[in-house]
This record gives sequence, structure tokens and C-alpha cells, in this order.
Amino acid sequence: MDPIVAAGIAAVVIPSITSHEAMHGFVADRLGDPTPRAQGRLTLNPLPHIDPFLTILLPAVLLFSGSGVIFGGAKPVQVNVRLLRNPRRDWALVGAAGPLSNLAIAIGLSALLSVCVHIGLADGPSRLTQILSAGILLNALLAVFNLIPIPPLDGSRVLQLFLSGPALASYLRMERYGLLLIVGLIFFFPPAQVFVSLGVREVTRAVTLPFGVAPAVEQGLRALFGI
Repeated sequence: MDPIVAAGIAAVVIPSITSHEAMHGFVADRLGDPTPRAQGRLTLNPLPHIDPFLTILLPAVLLFSGSGVIFGGAKPVQVNVRLLRNPRRDWALVGAAGPLSNLAIAIGLSALLSVCVHIGLADGPSRLTQILSAGILLNALLAVFNLIPIPPLDGSRVLQLFLSGPALASYLRMERYGLLLIVGLIFFFPPAQVFVSLGVREVTRAVTLPFGVAPAVEQGLRALFGI
């Protein structure tokens, strides 16, 4: 991979990952839990959110190895659900905030790419096209992946709002095994990979079509990943 493109992608993706966690913190703080503020997580500065392994090492290894799977994250924001004013509803809102931030970033990058295409800065599969296309794709991936309703992913925080009684108790107990289940599905269960890939493709299409940059993104991703 072109080193300039790689550096540009990192400059887009790392803030995207860390902004996801920052939004959890901002929403939790507004809804009554001061824990993220006390831990210094109410900032868009990536440094407090970076996990050396999840944010940098793991995504870089997967990206440059051509594994076909990109996986990573930031240091999770700690939230004390009991301090939220309406715990179940607010926990769902805190959970939804992260993926929604990634959708917003993907839309913003699509708008920026549209401007760059129209003024001639992003011509064909240029470096800038590749960087912005990768940012759009990876933010779509962050949104879709985190909305999978398996604890502790954000989708589970939303789904718990609609469960009650024994079903809710059983669902919450899944969190002890959730990470193992997620890794197993993503890396060893091809239908799960196909499901996520289709979701990412549709979200990417949805955020790029209104700005007329879907063809440019396809060009950029084809030049970058061969997809």
C-alpha cells in the first residue's frame, strides 16, 4: 500500500474509532452519569481513547496482511448504568450514540468527497479518493458491526430496551461469553461475514448515493482493496 495513502487512512480512521467512544461518553454525561467525564473521556482528542492493541496494532496487521477482515476498536468508555436518570432507556441511547456518530462521519466524508470531485481534487482513483473512500467504508463497518445485538456490542444496549423478565435476564448473562461469540462468528462463521459485508455495502451505498459519489467510492476501493 502507498505509504501516503496508509497514513491518510490512519488519520481518518483513528479519529473515527475514538469519536465513537467519545460519543458514548458525551451522551452518558448528558443523561446523568459523570463517570466518563471523571475519566477524561469527554474529548475528541484520540489519545485518551486509544487502546494500543485494538486501535492500532490489530487493524494494521489485518489491513496490511490482506486478511479480508478488518477488526478493531478503542478503549471502551465506562458507564455506570445505575447513575443514568432512566437506566434502560438511557443505556439504549448511550449504545446508539456510537454507531450514529460513525454514520454521521461517513455522511460527512461523502459530502467532502463530492466537493473534492467537483473541484478536481479527487480525480479517478487518486490518493485522496482512496483515503476518503476507505474512511467511508470503515465508518460504515464500525456502524454495522457495533449494531450487532450481541453483548457487549452497542446493538445489545438497544435491544435490551425491548426485553423484559426472564428473556432480559438471560440476554444480559450472554455478556460473559459475548466477545468469544463475536470473534467466533466473524472469523470462523462465513455466513456472519457475508451478513456484515452486505450490511456495510448497503450502508456505504446509502451514504454515498445522495452525494453522487458512489462510483468514485467504488473506484477508490477497487484501487485500494481490489473490491
